[in-house]
Amino acid sequence: MNTPIIRTIERTDNVAIADVIRLVLVELGAPKVGTAYEDKALDAMFENYEKDKATYFVVEEAGVIIGGAGISQLDHYDGAVCELQKMYFLPPARGLGIGSKMIDLCLNKAREFGYEQCYIETMSYMEAAQKLYKRYGFEYLEGPIGDTGHYSCGVHMLLDL
Repeated sequence: MNTPIIRTIERTDNVAIADVIRLVLVELGAPKVGTAYEDKALDAMFENYEKDKATYFVVEEAGVIIGGAGISQLDHYDGAVCELQKMYFLPPARGLGIGSKMIDLCLNKAREFGYEQCYIETMSYMEAAQKLYKRYGFEYLEGPIGDTGHYSCGVHMLLDL
């Protein structure tokens, strides 16, 4: 078995990471509307994260992209709040501690960029993800902040950095 590596996204990763995210969303039974599935940015992830105070990491194993996660300023929100975005992993990446490594990387970058809080949205039935977020200190909010366009995501969480 090859050891997965985590690295910053490259332009040549766009198709692969979009495929990963869509596959995982379908696998998990997420709606295709009101979620990351329909985001225009999904097909141009490299370009979407080529801006100040944003970054996206991919997980690669034997030359194949098997997951990713990133951070960026929370859309339509004033203040030093970033969003942990598009964190999805194919089955070969699960159960290896990669999710924790990715969150560590993203939160460290968020602090480096000067963000004061980190926001995340997920689906109510994605309990493993919520458990991971709670372990990091994310707390539930009563509703969304900003406007991500992900109106199908019923769980909203925030972490003080």
